[in-house]
Amino acid sequence: MKKHIPNALTSANLLCGMVGTVYVLEGEIFYGAYFILLAALFDFLDGFVARILKVSSEIGKQLDSLADMVTFGVLPSFILFKMVESNTDIWLLPFLVLIVAVFSAVRLAKFNIDERQSDRFIGVPTPANALLISTLPFLSERLPFFEQYLSNPYFLIGLAFLMSYLLVAELPLIALKFKDYSLSKNIFRYLVIGASLIFLILLGIAGIPFAIISYIALSIAEAMITKNAETVP
Repeated sequence: MKKHIPNALTSANLLCGMVGTVYVLEGEIFYGAYFILLAALFDFLDGFVARILKVSSEIGKQLDSLADMVTFGVLPSFILFKMVESNTDIWLLPFLVLIVAVFSAVRLAKFNIDERQSDRFIGVPTPANALLISTLPFLSERLPFFEQYLSNPYFLIGLAFLMSYLLVAELPLIALKFKDYSLSKNIFRYLVIGASLIFLILLGIAGIPFAIISYIALSIAEAMITKNAETVP
């Protein structure tokens, strides 16, 4: 019986993605973020429980990718779709942002066969991308300064293409997996956690885009420092 528990949690992730998509297509885009946040919790728990119960399986791995495709690929794409649609009369523009779902599928497929991603990610993880996109409406509501950008369809399309590229880019990103808790070996992990907490405390859900951006920026900084250190004789 216990071998089905992780898959049940993964299925809950998938259900969140489907329900969230229904709400978004009805114009309730804020609900999309709520369901992505809930799905992210299930996505964490399914892997955590599988490791605790020692019941990892190939079907669980495949089911996880399929669920992530819906929740962290399709759902954020439709959030962007509705944001663009509500700010343009050009029928074609909203469809351009669906590229996020396409590249999310490529990202998930690459992750399943890329053995390099055991201790760090290569490219932005689909949950991080989905969290960034889905919480943009909260950012616009909390900080009106960003409204001028987040109501601009061309800015949103540019963002969709940028994040699609980052999903599959050969960009090493920090994974919050600790082999030990020493400061010297985990300084950038602690910086990511600290920066994220600050943004969440100050802005709530609206702070998530800043947390994701800081995560990407700190990962790039760590990669550059590591590369420079390796080239120094």
